[in-house]
Amino acid sequence: MGNSRILTTMDETSSPPKIGLKDFTALIKIGIVNSNLITTFTGLWLAFLFTGNHFLQSIDIVIYTLLGSSLIIAGSCALNNYIDRDIDPIMKRTKNRPTVTGKISGSKVLTLGFTFVGLGLIMLFMTNITTGIVGIIGVFSYVVLYSLWSKRLYVSNTVIGSISGAVPPLIGWAAVDPSLPPMAWMLFLLMFVWQPPHFYALAMRRVDEYRAASIPMLPVVKGFAITKRHILIWVALLLPIPFFMSSLGIPFIILATLLNIGWLVMGINGYRNKDEKKWATRMFVYSINYLTILFTAMVILSVF
Repeated sequence: MGNSRILTTMDETSSPPKIGLKDFTALIKIGIVNSNLITTFTGLWLAFLFTGNHFLQSIDIVIYTLLGSSLIIAGSCALNNYIDRDIDPIMKRTKNRPTVTGKISGSKVLTLGFTFVGLGLIMLFMTNITTGIVGIIGVFSYVVLYSLWSKRLYVSNTVIGSISGAVPPLIGWAAVDPSLPPMAWMLFLLMFVWQPPHFYALAMRRVDEYRAASIPMLPVVKGFAITKRHILIWVALLLPIPFFMSSLGIPFIILATLLNIGWLVMGINGYRNKDEKKWATRMFVYSINYLTILFTAMVILSVF
């Protein structure tokens, strides 16, 4: 009886770890893929609206754009996981990634990452050259400028990383209208400005983990007081943006302004909140809802 238990344990130990769907979605950071798909689709949809082209008559462009952008984002996230496999075990929120547990080898991660990026870029170039180039810029800014270079060296890593997060709506727009008019760049600017307060709030919540991993996030280097000030500044910078998007209509301007004011008021109230991590959590959750509501509203309101 005892020997059979030992043999069973040995068999289980020697067998290779199984890779499940949960491991795969963690590797490609499915949450990031899904949230960026929302902004990509919004850029795509608005470009069809502003150019007068019909959405259903260009279904091939829609498929190439959404699938291509999903693949380059998933591939870039896989490469990010490969790059961070030495620090991810230190952080609670990343210690169960398959690159940490060993369920997926480094060579397989690299193969999958580069394959996804390559296939995704091919699809984006099948729409037009501009879309493909914008896709390359997105991959380069996330993998090289952020993951390989600035993340571990500079407190400005969050701002640098915001470039890649602001690219998806440009990809969507460029697929329909490669001239990229001012409205497309306002979507880029909106996404760029939204990211620092979002990630600073996350960094405040996880400050101990970032400190342990020696990642120079703003709250680690400058402390909570400076971080809260920066969050307020970035949120305040969102206030004028809706007024440069007036072609989306008055209802959008009102909604966006109310969301901006609500976020700013919540941030100001943080100065009176003694539980700073609890305040950071509220700011983080608000930022997620803000993005989802605003970009969904752009699509819905444009129909009417």
